Amino acid sequence: MLNIGIRFNRKDFEYDVYSLVRAFYPKSQVQMYYEDEEHTGEYQLLLLVTYSDQEICLEIEKDNKKIYEKKAFVDYEKDRKETKNVLKHLVYEALQTLTGTSLPWGNLTGIRPTKIPMKLLEQGWKNTDIAEYMRNTYSVSREKTALAITIANRERAILKDMDYENGYSLYVGIPFCPSICLYCSFGSHPLERWVKRVDEYLDALCKEITFIRQAMGEQKLNTIYIGGGTPTTLEPDQLYRLLSHIQDTFDFTHVKEYTVEAGRPDSITQDKLNVLRQFPVNRISVNPQTMNQKTLDVIGRKHTVEDTKNIFLTAREMGFTNINMDLIIGLPGEGKEEVAHTLEEIEKLQPDSLTVHSLALKRATRLNLFRDQYEEMSFENSQEIMEMTQKCAQNMGMGPYYLYRQKNIAGNFENVGYAEVDKAGIYNILIMEEKQTILAAGAGASTKFVSEHGNRIERVENVKDVNQYIQRIDEMLERKRVGINNWRNQCGYSGKVCESEASVAVQS
Repeated sequence: MLNIGIRFNRKDFEYDVYSLVRAFYPKSQVQMYYEDEEHTGEYQLLLLVTYSDQEICLEIEKDNKKIYEKKAFVDYEKDRKETKNVLKHLVYEALQTLTGTSLPWGNLTGIRPTKIPMKLLEQGWKNTDIAEYMRNTYSVSREKTALAITIANRERAILKDMDYENGYSLYVGIPFCPSICLYCSFGSHPLERWVKRVDEYLDALCKEITFIRQAMGEQKLNTIYIGGGTPTTLEPDQLYRLLSHIQDTFDFTHVKEYTVEAGRPDSITQDKLNVLRQFPVNRISVNPQTMNQKTLDVIGRKHTVEDTKNIFLTAREMGFTNINMDLIIGLPGEGKEEVAHTLEEIEKLQPDSLTVHSLALKRATRLNLFRDQYEEMSFENSQEIMEMTQKCAQNMGMGPYYLYRQKNIAGNFENVGYAEVDKAGIYNILIMEEKQTILAAGAGASTKFVSEHGNRIERVENVKDVNQYIQRIDEMLERKRVGINNWRNQCGYSGKVCESEASVAVQS
């Protein structure tokens, strides 16, 4: 493990450089500072990034000796996007030379790489020209270039008959779980600590849902996604209360997809599935993450492989025709053999869609906080393993339909959603490609206002703490009121949510 420093002469594009260095040296300590700042410690590897109006200079020192220097000429202020691309190419080329390795996604550091081919397709570019552009500009591998372009084309086909810009989607968050998984970075709360306050939470949640409906007026609702946490931690009567409130509150005329992320097999019962069947829920998830019992025990999933199989088959027997399953690649102790076993078991069940996640070791996860306890376990991911998951999906008649990446993702790979024809998750495309405004309700929920054809994104956050959410629900509604009014003005929609309308929703 190296101690790496990055020194800048001005505050600009720091995160892009930092992300590339971390991608090449994922287990190293990386610190950033500016040339006019004091800093402590000696760096085994030091990158010096110097900007001027006409050029960017990158120098690299190893053990206090200069080993690399290269310059690139740019018009710094004229085209900042081009300046950033030149800088990232410069850093990527240097680190590639230094390490002798390449990254599958090249110098792309964002979480939505498919937005690039999507935008170029909308401008009329041909697939071959897009591929050449991605390889030359971002050094993306041929495999990942083909994957991104394939997905962008499928996304366009799925959305082509949908007036998504004039509609919106609803996200409803249930922040409770039976237990907190080792890798989890979401704002989840152990149910046992909150079980006596779930009804209070639903009171506040239903109030926020009512406000969203009133505030959005005549805007058409296109998709609903109930996530978490684990929505099926709710008891059957609580789940019924939530779904019936949504049903009574919204006009479902234009709703194309209604997803409930059932998630953890240890939270799903036949009674809860019966509740879902009483409403127009047309997509659910049953998420094993792995089909290896030893791994389930390590990561804190309080269920067995057999639980996963049984609840999946029960859901099928009850008439659910669009079931997604989530897998995580790179879990502690899992290599090719363990992943192959999981994929064999998944193929036997034949879900309608499969979402493959590459493990991301985020700072707040217990897996990262206590990683010294798991040092003897491998965290393996590779192009070969990702190709295994792709082949499994193909064997089940699925093709890729959406993709996103995360910080600190295993092997610098990606998360890919595969689905059969007509079984793709529309909500997943809308949120990942930032095509549509998403109104989000619940503790920790993040509303995303999309305008100017996706070129302008603004967020309104709810507090993460459940107790604070319950106590400050009126404040959450006020935040939304302001956000919705600003969004309406940007989009040129008539009318706004006035204070009196908000107060009516609060009292209802």
